Amino acid sequence: MDIDSEILVSSSSGAGQGERERARGLNKTGNGIVIASMEITDQDGLGEDVGFGQAHDRITSQHHESHANLKAHDTSELEHAVWGRVKASSPTENGPPSKDELMDGDCAWTMPMVQPKLLATGLCYDVRMRYHCELDPPKQRLDFHPEDPRRIYHIYRELCQAGLYKDPQINVPIIDKPLERIRARNATASEICLVHDPRHYEFVARTAAMSDDDLVHLERQYDSIYFNKLTFASALLSTGGAIETCKAVVSGKVKNAIAVIRPPGHHAECNRPMGFCLFDNVSVAAKVCQADYPETCRKVLILDWNINVPWPTKGMGDADYLYTFQQVVMPVAYDFNPDLVIIAAGFDAAVGDQLGGCFVTPTCYAHMAHMLSPLANGKLVVCLEVRSCKDSTSVFRSNMLPKGGYNLSSISKSALAVTRTLLGEPPDRIEETTPTKSGAATVDMVRAYQCRFWPCLRSESKSSTKDALRAYQKQQMCDEFDMIELSVFRDRISKSFKHQVLATINYADKVPLIVFFHDPYHHQTGPEMTRLADTELNDTLNWYRQWAFKEGFAIIDVNFPNHVADIDEVDELDSDKELEHAKHMAERAELAIYLWENYIEPNDSTAIFFMGVGSPSKEIVYLLNNRESFFQRVSAILSFLDTSTPLPLPSVSDQNTYYLSKWYKQNSLIYLSASHQMWNGDRKPSKRFGNVKRSEVDTGVNDMLEYHREEVVEFVRRKSLSGGKGGR
Repeated sequence: MDIDSEILVSSSSGAGQGERERARGLNKTGNGIVIASMEITDQDGLGEDVGFGQAHDRITSQHHESHANLKAHDTSELEHAVWGRVKASSPTENGPPSKDELMDGDCAWTMPMVQPKLLATGLCYDVRMRYHCELDPPKQRLDFHPEDPRRIYHIYRELCQAGLYKDPQINVPIIDKPLERIRARNATASEICLVHDPRHYEFVARTAAMSDDDLVHLERQYDSIYFNKLTFASALLSTGGAIETCKAVVSGKVKNAIAVIRPPGHHAECNRPMGFCLFDNVSVAAKVCQADYPETCRKVLILDWNINVPWPTKGMGDADYLYTFQQVVMPVAYDFNPDLVIIAAGFDAAVGDQLGGCFVTPTCYAHMAHMLSPLANGKLVVCLEVRSCKDSTSVFRSNMLPKGGYNLSSISKSALAVTRTLLGEPPDRIEETTPTKSGAATVDMVRAYQCRFWPCLRSESKSSTKDALRAYQKQQMCDEFDMIELSVFRDRISKSFKHQVLATINYADKVPLIVFFHDPYHHQTGPEMTRLADTELNDTLNWYRQWAFKEGFAIIDVNFPNHVADIDEVDELDSDKELEHAKHMAERAELAIYLWENYIEPNDSTAIFFMGVGSPSKEIVYLLNNRESFFQRVSAILSFLDTSTPLPLPSVSDQNTYYLSKWYKQNSLIYLSASHQMWNGDRKPSKRFGNVKRSEVDTGVNDMLEYHREEVVEFVRRKSLSGGKGGR
C-alpha cells in the first residue's frame, strides 16, 4: 500500500515562516491551502451490490443540446430566505442613538454583528449536473459507471425525505429552519484557469461540439473518464456550484453548507482529466475565495476524509477513523488555523460500500464533521467528491463492477448524517470507540512521520519514526507469534524501554529459550518510505523468530532504543557527550540485569540462547561479566557486528578468571563483517572476544543474518542436544 497521504501545505505571502518551514520537502498545493489527502490505499477485493436498471437514467436525444441553451430545471421551489432583523441596542434607555449621537466620536454604541447561529445551512444542487453520463457503457458490465449520475439525486432525495429541504414532489413535514438553497452557476474560464491550464479548459469545452462516436473514442484514451455533449455544461455547473457554495459561507450568507455536485473534481490534473474528474472543483473554489476575500479567506484547509493512511488491511471501522482524526487530523487542523474548511466528501469508507471495503458508519462521518465544525469560526463546506481513482479505475477497467457502482443508499445515509450535523444536531452515540491494534499502530506511524513537518504531532517524550516502526512491528509479532509484553517495574529504568520487551507466552516453560537483543530496525527515511509493510524487508531477524517458533522454542525479543528519553531530557544542556553516552549504556545494562533476574534466570528453560544484533551485543557480554549464574544457565551466545561497532569489541573483563574466557570461546559464534577493523592486523582475536568469525558479507547485519542462517541453526541445534545448560 502506498502512502500518498502526506499533509501538504504551502503558505501565502502573508503566512508565517513556521508554516513555510513545515512545507519543506512536501508538494506545494497553492498559496495558503492545506490539503489533508486521506484515501483508502489497499483495495484489492471486489464486492457485489444491489443492481439498478440502465434504462432508467439513460440520456435521450433531447438532452443533446448545446450547453449554452440549457435552462435550469429544478425539482423544487426555493423558500423565501427570511433573515432575522437585528435590533440595535443603545447604552441609554431611550432606544437607539440619534443621528447626531452616531456622528459623535465618543458614542460607544455599535451595530452588533449577525451571529452565525442565526444563519441557515446552505444546500447546492442542480439536476442538470446529472446530464453527464456514459454514452456507450460496456455491454458485459452489469450496471453504470461507478461515478453514477444518480448519486446526487439519491442524496438530494434523502435530505428532502428527512424534512431538511422542501421539495414539492416530496410531501413530508419540514424542520423549523430548513436548508437554504444556493444556486449553482457556470464557472468562468478565468476561474477554472486559476488551477487548470487554459488548454485543458479548451479541451473540455470542445467536447460539447463532438459527435457521439468521437466522444466514445476519446474517453478510451483517458484514465477512467467518459464524455457526452453535455459533459462540459455539467462540469461548469459543478465547479460553479462549489464556488458559489464556498462564497456563500465565506461571505456570511449561510453559516455552513453542503454542495451535492458532480462531476467530481479532486483527481483532475492541471492539464488533463483523470479518475472520473474534469475540473478540480474544490481547488478552484478555494482559489476564487482567496482572490475575492483576501482579508478574510487567506488560509483554506481541504480535507479528503477518505482516510489515506496505509491501513494494513481492509475492514477498518469507526474507531480507527476517529483515532486518526484525534491523533493526526485535528492537531494539524488547529495548528494551521484556517479561515475556511472544505471537506472533499467521497464517503468511500462507508459501511456498505463494497469497493471501499471499510465499515465507517454515517454516525462516524457525523462525528468527524462535528470535530471540524469549530474551525474557521464554523465556516465549513462539504463538497461531494468521488472515491480514490486507484480503487475504482482498476475495477472499472476490469469490467467487473458490482451492481450499482457506489452503494447509493450508503452514501445517501452518510450525507444525511453529515448534513444534520451542519444544521446543529449532535451526532448519535458511537458504539465502537477502541481502535484496532493494527490501526492504532499505523496511525502512530503516520503521526511520527508527519511530526517532522508539524511539531504539534510530537509526543511529550521524543518520538521518532523508529518508535512507530517498533509499534508496528510489535503488533506484527503479537499477531504472528502470539507474543505478550513483559513489563519493567523499576523506576530507575528509563520510560524509553516501555513496550520494548516482548515474549511468547511460554517464555518461562520447560522448553528451549532464545533471547534476541537488537538495535531498532533499519528503515528507509524520507518520502521514499511509502509502506509500513516495507519494514519487514529490513527485519531479517524475523526469519530466526519464525524458525525458533516452529521448533518449539520460547522467544524473548528486546529492542534497545538508540536514545533514552530521560537522559536526553536531562542532558540537552550537557556538553559532555562521553558522560551522556555512559549514562545511556548504564540504563541499557540495568535493563539487561532486570530482565535476567526477573524473566530469564528464574525460569524452567531447558536451554537458553542469546543472540545480539548490533550494539546490544555489549549488554549480553555485560551479563556474562557481572552475573555468575549467566554462564551456568546459558547454552551459547551469538552476535552479529558490522563496521558500525567500533573497537574494542565486547569482551570478558580482565578481572574475570581464565575459565570464563574459555567458556565464552567454546560457546559462542561472533560474526564480524569482512571489512571490520578487527581484521586489519595479522593477530587472531583473543578468546576474550569469544569465537570470532570473519563473515564474507560486508553490507550490514541484515545481510549477515541472512547469509549465516544455516550455520546458526546447526550451531543452536547442536548445543540444544548436548545438554543445554552451560558451565565450566
